Amino acid sequence: MSLIGVSAALKAASDPSVIPKRTIFDEFSLAGKVAVVTGGNRGLGLEMALALAEAGAKVYAFDLSESPGEEFIASSQYAKKLGSTLKYVSVDVTQQKSTWDKFAAIGDAEGRMDVCIAAAGIGGRAPCLEYKTTDFQRIMDVNTNGVLFTAQGAGRQMTRFGTQGSIILVASMAGSVTLQGGTVIAYQASKAAVLQIGRSMACELGPRKIRVNTLSPGYMRTNMLAPVLQGGGDKILGDQNPLGRIGSPEELRGVAVWLASDASSFCTGSE
Repeated sequence: MSLIGVSAALKAASDPSVIPKRTIFDEFSLAGKVAVVTGGNRGLGLEMALALAEAGAKVYAFDLSESPGEEFIASSQYAKKLGSTLKYVSVDVTQQKSTWDKFAAIGDAEGRMDVCIAAAGIGGRAPCLEYKTTDFQRIMDVNTNGVLFTAQGAGRQMTRFGTQGSIILVASMAGSVTLQGGTVIAYQASKAAVLQIGRSMACELGPRKIRVNTLSPGYMRTNMLAPVLQGGGDKILGDQNPLGRIGSPEELRGVAVWLASDASSFCTGSE
């Protein structure tokens, strides 16, 4: 590994033949790496998938739809013009074996697995005393089981190829705090579980040099939140944030690339 930071400066001071160069952005590069992003057809998942592609990774976007939507197609074409790759794969992440099989197929084709972002998720509302079993279980199946199966699929391939990989699980602030006025007990429970999955996997996979971190966005301008933002909801939710507004999906691009890259090489088990 080449010297960076202060070590590079000290080497240059003692050796006049060393030519100083900017390396900070190289640490964020994903050139030559293979990534999978679930929930990648639109919203937060698509935004992060495109960011990884822009950083140089070959990205496979998993989602439930049989074919990609217009936003994905436009993003894939944009990535291609940048010399990057963003491919769509139809996957139901609630099915463990088929999810594992999709990861294995990518491993067979690429010979490696470096990055995974588990961003697939759904919401749902009902009073806590009235929540139906089927509705509660559906949210847990996607938001918790789906995240686990995704992380397993990625981790199995990273282990197979001896990759020092990065797994990023998208949780939510709802996993740590109660949403004011929200009838979203299932959603909050599912995201709290994701946080603990991340911590547990980080400890277990650390010896294999696989990092696992969780990302907990606040209120973001997505299709899931769109109904809540109507009728003044945008301002009400924005006023709960110190910045006085809600976030936009593109504001997660930087942290996604940071967690996926060597720039965060000593970060694991973090939220």
